[in-house]
Amino acid sequence: MTVKAILEKKGHDVFTIGPNVQLSEAVRILAEHRIGALVVTNGDRKIVGILSERDVVRIIGREGGAALEKAVRDVMTPKVKICNENHTVNQVMEIMTVGRFRHLPVERDGYLYGIVSIGDVVKRRIEDAEREADEIKAYIATA
Repeated sequence: MTVKAILEKKGHDVFTIGPNVQLSEAVRILAEHRIGALVVTNGDRKIVGILSERDVVRIIGREGGAALEKAVRDVMTPKVKICNENHTVNQVMEIMTVGRFRHLPVERDGYLYGIVSIGDVVKRRIEDAEREADEIKAYIATA
């Protein structure tokens, strides 16, 4: 199973934010949409970073509430791991596990194309396991 199959099911919508936006606005968007990360892009959908809940917690833990006045670019993770639609679910799981993060932007032709979360990956693995179990049951029943 590939990232392409996940995106075909869930869609390509991604919440993004600009690097010069104030962190307080990013936090508002995260809370309002009940999401765990924003992909940071310039106006052209080129990925320049990612801002996760963990990034926010770390900076507030170090600097307190005043950190909310910082620009997203000062808080985001600038070296973003990405995947493309041809990555398999297993490859994405490995990237996320090794990097210890839960969101992986999908890039196509150098531009943001979608995002997969650990929840998307786990859901897909469960669906695959259930399908395989049903196929095995059907095979045994006809044997």
